[in-house]
This record gives sequence, structure tokens and C-alpha cells, in this order.
Amino acid sequence: MIVKFLATAAMLASASLASAQTALPFALDWKFEGPAAPYFVAIDNGYFADEGLSVEISAGQGSLDAIPKVATGAFPVGFADINSLVQFLDQNPGAPVIAAMMIYDKPPFAVIGRKSLGVETPKDLEGRVLGAPPPDGAWAQFPAFASANNLDMAKITVEPVGFPTREPMLAEGKVAAVTGFSFSSFLNLVRLGVPEDDISTILMADYGLELYGNAIIVNTDYAAANPEQITGFFRAVAKGWNAAIADPEGAVQMMISRNPAADLALETRRLQLAIDANVVTDYTRANGLGGIDGARMVRALQQLVENSSFTTTPDAALYFTDAYLPTDGSLMLK
Repeated sequence: MIVKFLATAAMLASASLASAQTALPFALDWKFEGPAAPYFVAIDNGYFADEGLSVEISAGQGSLDAIPKVATGAFPVGFADINSLVQFLDQNPGAPVIAAMMIYDKPPFAVIGRKSLGVETPKDLEGRVLGAPPPDGAWAQFPAFASANNLDMAKITVEPVGFPTREPMLAEGKVAAVTGFSFSSFLNLVRLGVPEDDISTILMADYGLELYGNAIIVNTDYAAANPEQITGFFRAVAKGWNAAIADPEGAVQMMISRNPAADLALETRRLQLAIDANVVTDYTRANGLGGIDGARMVRALQQLVENSSFTTTPDAALYFTDAYLPTDGSLMLK
């Protein structure tokens, strides 16, 4: 009788805990691939639950996808390119959305070419065809990249391509290079049978761009009303990334449980590429995840002005806040 009572009490306590959790849907920028694994780690290892949160993750369709979802309040948090956010807020002043946790300290914007088609350096793009999806975050930054490398755009033929056809067109030689995220396009080409030693990855951050990459964005109205939830979410995300850095394959296995068609080895390598090139940098080693360098952000905004016309002068305070980042040391890389 006592055992039955204790079991019933435990069940009631568990149900009470579950009901006390706050639902916090999270909108990704892209599919369930390797770089998304840390967020599933935070679910499966109970990091979100420890913060009283029940998080459901939704896939996205590109760098711009999560921004309107968060701005409209459909999602309180999302994952998006901060440079696209800057442009969105210029076109939609006062929209309740802001970046609040930087994840890609070094952005994955890249030009990916084929050496056999003559593309190894930025200047090699002149006289060749470049495939670029119009909504692509890397393509959006191409004007500043071209300016930093003195490229003559009149000598580059730009072919609009869709995300599904981008790497296949490069693999088939229909274009000589494409814009995209370094870790995604590189491995997609490998999967299509392109020899690795024939692929040139021109990371824009290594050729003059000081831009930041993807950050977790928040709906400002929701965050102001629920600051502890947002801070708890960020603390859990940092734990998820630390766990993924320590065990990339284990992290990807958790992601694959939501995307069984994914290849474990391929996605583990994709995650490792993102960790090495975009997440773990000199800055994040010293300062932890989440924050930004103010002076660099100012320079980045100056480069963004080269990419498109703005109705107002960009102001860094409108695009990033550290107000919700935890201050208990949980952001430091282990």
C-alpha cells in the first residue's frame, strides 16, 4: 500500500513538473542538419527542462526565414543571420525583434568553387558563372565581399539558382562557383561525388568581411515580459553547444532521431566544421558564447551599408542586446 502511494505521489509530482514547464517554440533557419544538433542535445539532456522550459524546434527554409516568425510573435525565439536582421529592421522599423545571443562568431558565408573550373581565389570569379540563390545569406553579403577584393561585377555572370539545385549545378559544371554556408555547400558537394581536393572554400571572413553570422533572436515584447525564461533558454543552449563540442557524434545522433534520413558521418563532419570555423574562435575562447565586440560590430555595419541601401544609418543598439545573457559563467566554453 505504501509502495503504491509513493508511486502515485511520484507520478503526480512528475505531472505537476511537466505542467509547470513553459512552452517555448524555437524556429531554426534551416533543416535538421549537424549544426542544429546542440539544440536537440539541450532537449534530450534535460537542459531546457532544468530551466522550466518545454522547447519544440521547427526547421526553416533559409537565413531570412525565422525573422518574420519571431517579429510577428509566432515564435518567441529563432535562429537567424544577424545581417539579414539588420536589413529587415531597416525595412520594418520598430518591429519587435532583436538578436540576443551570438552563435556564429565567425560567419559561414562563403563562395564555394571547383578548382577544375578555375576557381580558387576571389579574383577567379571574374569571367565565370556564379550560382546564387536570391534569399541566400552569403549572396546578400557579396557586394561587400566584392568590394573588399576589388572584384569587377561586370565580369561575373550571376545565375539565380534555387537552394535544392545549387550544389547539383556546381557538381555538374553548369556554374563555376556558388554562394552558401561553408559547411553545408562543401559537404553537399562531397555527397554528390565531387572530389574534396577539387573543392575550394573561400570563406568571406578570411577575405575582408568583419560581419557576424547567425544569432538567436528574440521577440522583444516576449523577452521583456519573460526575461528569466529567455536567460534560462540561453543557458541551456550554451550547455547544448558545450556538450556537442565535447561529443559531436553523440550530438548528431540526437538530431538524427528527428531526421532519420540524415547520414551520421556526414552530419557529424558538418557539425565539426561549424564548430571549428564558426563557433569556437579566439573571441569565444576568451569571452564565451553569446556576446559581441562592439567595435567590430560598428565596422560590420559599415560593410553592410555596401551591400544595400538603408533608409536610416544603422545603429548597433537596434540589432543586438546582451541584456538576457546569463552572467553565471555558463556561457564559457569548457
